[in-house]
Amino acid sequence: RLMEFVPPNKRTEEHFRSVFEAVGLADIVKLHKAQASQEAKRDLQQLLLDDLAENRPMKDITLDLKEMAQRSGIPEHEVIGLIWVVVMGQAEWNKKEELVAEQALKHLKTFTPLFGAFTTTARSELALILKVQEFCYENMNFMKVFQKIVLLFYKTEVVSEDVILKWYKEGHSVKGKMLFLDQMKKFIEWLQNAEEESESGEEED
Repeated sequence: RLMEFVPPNKRTEEHFRSVFEAVGLADIVKLHKAQASQEAKRDLQQLLLDDLAENRPMKDITLDLKEMAQRSGIPEHEVIGLIWVVVMGQAEWNKKEELVAEQALKHLKTFTPLFGAFTTTARSELALILKVQEFCYENMNFMKVFQKIVLLFYKTEVVSEDVILKWYKEGHSVKGKMLFLDQMKKFIEWLQNAEEESESGEEED
């Protein structure tokens, strides 16, 4: 640990930075920051695991995570990705493709208040959809479940229509791109039609 190179009575972030930058070692400061950030993210995931093991209420878990994220300076769009990884690691997934969809939706529904608490910005919403895309791409039996998960998050107001449309038009990852875009096509058309209808309704008023 880099902080151990500093005398115990001077182990503050400010002192560490000033000492190393003064001797032209700004890269060491960057490395230290990166290490501290990784450690903070691991701690946040461990906190979530511990809270879940203790069956703490969702609102208490949310408060714990918000407090730690703020203290450690982890931005919301990164927190949401860490939460997704822990939540999806909590289940023993069915190997049968036709059964895993129902299992996944039931499992995720329990956590929608937690996901919702950490998707207060468009950037966080998009980060979550990209995590879902990555997970479904990397886990073969989830390939056909992507659209269902996004729909669940839409219905529970975890992700918004605008961000889903943004993901579809330009924000998606290349992982399984054609498959997932095709899967989302009808849902996207429905969203666009609903948007047009509400706009024409406003014009008539």
